[in-house]
Amino acid sequence: MSMAALRGSMLVAAFMAAALSAACEKPAAVAPPPPDVYVTEVVQKDVPEYLELVGQTQGFEDIDIRARVEGFLETVNFREGSFVRKGDLLYTIDRKPLEAALAQARADQATAQARLDKASNDVSRYTPLVAKQAVSQKELDDARAQQDAGRSEVEAGKAAVEKAALDLSYVRITSPISGLIGTSLVKPGALVGRGESTLLTTVSSTDPIIFKVALTEADYLRVIKRDPTRAGAEPKAGGIELTLADGSKYPQTGRIGPVDRQVNASTGTLGVQILFPNPDNILRPGQYGRGRILIDNRKGALLVPQRAVQELQNLYSVAVIGGDNKVAFRNVKVGPRVDSLWIIQEGLKPGEKVVVEGLQRIRDGLVVTPKPAPAGEPAAKAN
Repeated sequence: MSMAALRGSMLVAAFMAAALSAACEKPAAVAPPPPDVYVTEVVQKDVPEYLELVGQTQGFEDIDIRARVEGFLETVNFREGSFVRKGDLLYTIDRKPLEAALAQARADQATAQARLDKASNDVSRYTPLVAKQAVSQKELDDARAQQDAGRSEVEAGKAAVEKAALDLSYVRITSPISGLIGTSLVKPGALVGRGESTLLTTVSSTDPIIFKVALTEADYLRVIKRDPTRAGAEPKAGGIELTLADGSKYPQTGRIGPVDRQVNASTGTLGVQILFPNPDNILRPGQYGRGRILIDNRKGALLVPQRAVQELQNLYSVAVIGGDNKVAFRNVKVGPRVDSLWIIQEGLKPGEKVVVEGLQRIRDGLVVTPKPAPAGEPAAKAN
């Protein structure tokens, strides 16, 4: 083989070896880009602090209408579920047996009066005769005893007549208040009042109407500690808002009414009544709603969206993005919620950026690409 051919073979072999070596080498790994996260700034501003309480309406006065005498119900004189006025006739009971009882009582009273008159005449007649010894002292004493007994019988007769007349007046059952009446629990022809005062229906006064809520011990202490001198004083809080079951706002605002004397030991709550005007009768007893009471105006509160706060075993934390775009998880102390935001009492500073979306993809110390949170997320939305 010539020298030129040998050199050519060696060059081909070297090229092939270089090609095989390059083919066997792995490409260098490329680092993934930092994950995207959405962030918002911690905002500092004055915010109102509300106490929200779920409750149920009840009548300002709920009066049970009962039959006070025994008898057969004759008529029902109202439309069930309507509004009635004080003094309106609601029911009538058969009056004939009670009229007969009144007539008998009057007759018994007249008989007792006749006996008393006879005994009084005997006393008047025997008194001078005893002095002349025309009759015995015993006869006079007996006449006087009959006179005393007659007086007692007359008084008993008067009481019986008054009771019979009172019972007769109960056959007409009228409404003691103006308000909303319920359905009738008895129908005409039913025997009522035997052995007990039969419940017939209920009338509720609904303007104002009571909104009854249960205040937890913690919320009570949170409120009373702001002004301990108010304990036991007449409540003055007003401007209370009410959200109805359909999510609408009731047009009238309420005020605090009576507060229970003690905390319910079984539920750990304190009963509070909130009074709402109800001129249009929109509210009826038994409706559920949510009351919102303004208890404070927090100055310079730090706010973040609730989605930015993570909770684990009663510990709260947020992911803070530093100037180098590194994640730092930080424990915080939270306060009350304001709409979709959370007041942060400790652990953050105004202007710091916290992660509101993408928390599942990050860890402490990771570099990320922060992006502004979608519209509606910023804490400045608080009112």
